Amino acid sequence: QVQLVESGGGLVQAGGSLRLSCAASGRIFSSYVMGWFRQAPGKEREFVVAITWSGGSTYYADSVKGRFTISRDNAKNTVYLQMNSLKPEDTAVYYCAADKRGTVLPFLRDETLDAWGQGTLVTVSS
Repeated sequence: QVQLVESGGGLVQAGGSLRLSCAASGRIFSSYVMGWFRQAPGKEREFVVAITWSGGSTYYADSVKGRFTISRDNAKNTVYLQMNSLKPEDTAVYYCAADKRGTVLPFLRDETLDAWGQGTLVTVSS
């Protein structure tokens, strides 16, 4: 089982940028598909983005396309989420997740994933 720890959240003004990191430990990180979800106050958790183990394929929610970029460094066991042009509606707790089934489909289908981080809060002020 892989363990995940997010960092990089904080308070930023609308239009600003943040980079989140998700550090993994435990089982072989490079074999996992990684992704980010978020949950805004009073709302359900929603999918944000996922990346395959090689980094060759990514899938973004429409709400973040063109603004957010996911990447991974398997040598550092870390996945990153670069968030640009942030909007107040991006305010949420962001969670990193991992799954070893080899595709992004479990992320898109909201299936039970193998591991979750504890979350990091992103607040975007208007």
